[in-house]
Amino acid sequence: MWKGVFSFMIYERNSKKELVGGKEDMDLINRKKLIIDTDCGSDDAMAIAMALNDPAYEILFFVSVSGNVEAEQAARNTLTAIEYAGTYEPPVYIGTRRPLLKELVFAHETHGTDGMGDIGLAPRRINVADGNGVMKMLDALRDSEDGEIDIIALGPLTNLAIAIRLDYEAMKKAGRIVVMGTAGLGAGNVSPVAEFNIWQDAEAAKIVTESGLEPIIYVGWDACLEESMLNPQEIEEIRNSGELGKFSMDCNRCLMEMNRERFGGNYLDMADPAAVAAALYPECMETCHKYYCEVDVSDGPSYGGVLVDRYGFSGKEPNVYICSKLKSDKYKEYIYRTLGVKKENN
Repeated sequence: MWKGVFSFMIYERNSKKELVGGKEDMDLINRKKLIIDTDCGSDDAMAIAMALNDPAYEILFFVSVSGNVEAEQAARNTLTAIEYAGTYEPPVYIGTRRPLLKELVFAHETHGTDGMGDIGLAPRRINVADGNGVMKMLDALRDSEDGEIDIIALGPLTNLAIAIRLDYEAMKKAGRIVVMGTAGLGAGNVSPVAEFNIWQDAEAAKIVTESGLEPIIYVGWDACLEESMLNPQEIEEIRNSGELGKFSMDCNRCLMEMNRERFGGNYLDMADPAAVAAALYPECMETCHKYYCEVDVSDGPSYGGVLVDRYGFSGKEPNVYICSKLKSDKYKEYIYRTLGVKKENN
């Protein structure tokens, strides 16, 4: 079902591979433009480095949002990821600092108090840009052609919800909106039904989900589990591949420690890299279907859960896509390629 939405991207990428010989040549043609919205923690940082190293795309700028850490820290972490990526340096703007209604609950146990594993990482050279990130997003969309700019959201959807409320017509000009969010078709990671990004600001997620914007693609937490988790050998291959690989693994120290108890070993469930891979390398998606979905904003244990009407009980038209599974071999090949890792043959 997803092929109608993403097949043009696959065609575009394949056409570029036939027309150009390498990264330098790719820079000479029009790359697909992106805005990345992020609450940059450690898995965001790896995802950002991957996106910056994909020559088929041009990131116009980043917008930070509070989620894993507060928005200011998320912006600093984004700058650090840009420096380690070693390619080009898009501006980083600060967006909203708190959810629409609820109080922030940071993910320090998953990403560390600084969001980057508490190993002393900080930007060494570049600084946060002046200006409000939400307004910068709307300005860019107003000045763009319809569908010219895709949005990738790696954190809570506060910035996007506010942008929709401020200027719906500008947001309609966005191409795809790809979100790391929802539990997909599985269980949650902060409650039995809720995934962190949606749960952190369910009211914002409800606005986005019910906005009528097309297409919206949620890449669920389940998409980065099971065979799509990085296993101990892959973690070491990436870490030993060079400075960028070492950065990508070391900043996820807290997540790895948590996963030793959760999954019984050194495994990494890389939610944001999964979303970036699904957005920028759609060939890696295995299961992605359009469903009618609702976000639970009730004051109870199901807050932040997303009702996915898999069997059409509601009788309502599907409104968002849910990607719930990746082709692990293609997904990991994309990670290795964008991080500059050579696969070891056993």
